[in-house]
Amino acid sequence: MTVYEERREELERYEFMMGPERGRLAVTLDCITDALVLVGQHGVYCQSARQIGKPAMDVQMITKSLTDAKELISSVLEKLKQEH
Repeated sequence: MTVYEERREELERYEFMMGPERGRLAVTLDCITDALVLVGQHGVYCQSARQIGKPAMDVQMITKSLTDAKELISSVLEKLKQEH
């Protein structure tokens, strides 16, 4: 099943409210947020041996990459909002 099929209702709602491009970016942010939640849950159980109380290094790197991606997409959405 493709993302367009899996998230059809969400895509339709956001595209209707924001237009096709911004709507798809908004759904992309939701996907990334879902991934961050899952990585965060995993990080609770997968602790670093070197840094007590912190997730393993790979979990930290994944979290940072997803957070950076969210920030970039958010900045594009904001720029598109200002242009319209």
